[in-house]
Order: sequence, then C-alpha cells, then structure tokens
Amino acid sequence: MNIYLFRTKGITQVIASTLIILFFYTASSKLLDIDEFRRQLINQRFPDWSVGPLLWLIPIMEILVSILLVVGVTRKAGFYGSFILILLFTGYMGLVILNVFDRVPCSCGGVISSMGFKAHFLFNLFFLGLSIVGIYISKYQKKGGPVAIK
Repeated sequence: MNIYLFRTKGITQVIASTLIILFFYTASSKLLDIDEFRRQLINQRFPDWSVGPLLWLIPIMEILVSILLVVGVTRKAGFYGSFILILLFTGYMGLVILNVFDRVPCSCGGVISSMGFKAHFLFNLFFLGLSIVGIYISKYQKKGGPVAIK
C-alpha cells in the first residue's frame, strides 16, 4: 500500500531556496571580505599550499551550487553538490569536535560567527538533512506527481 505524502514540486522549491540563500550568503560574505576569509583559511589545519586555491574554489563552488539549485533541470545536481559541500565541511567540523586537532581552528564569519562551534555543527547537520531530503524527493518524484512511501 502506498501512502502519498504531498506534491513535491513546492517542497523541492522551498528546500532549494533555503540552500540557495545559505550558499549565496556564505559565498558573498567570503568574497566581500576576502582578506578575512584568507585569515580564516590560514587558521585551519590545511597545508599552506592549499590556502590560495581554496580561497577561490570554495566560494565559486558555493555559487555554482546555488545556480544549479535555481534551475529545475539541474536542481538534482545542485542537491548533490550541496550535500557534498556540506558533508565535507561538517566532516571536518566533526574531526575538530572529536579533538583530532589540537585546537578549534574555526572562527566562522558572518551571522554564523555568533554560534558556538558545536551549534554550528548542528546547524550544518540540519542543512545536510535538507540536502538529503532534496536528493530523495528529486530522485523519486514523477513529473509533478507525489512521492510515495511503501
């Protein structure tokens, strides 16, 4: 027996819009204060050679994911990109929480800077969950039809 939950088009649009706001905000805050973002990258546990490429690669990837999420045809790819970006950062944060590193290296910028490190980790888990739901719905949805749970 199938239980039809809801029409998914609106749900995927809401999830995509939420992720677009997140990624566009984070990319903008990095690019608008590139010197601060460079200092934050230097403060991380990354090899010195990686700071230059990451300085541009991270915000470009965030903007690319935002663009993919805007267009219905590429939205599924955007959800996958969102999942990968958030998973990488959340995994890194998890290593910090597990004390793999000798200190907490992140002093996250923007509005998120007022959160503690563990609160930011939970914040990321929420958005990781949104990405997973977006992937699930976009993977199984029929053109404009409902998603069924068997």
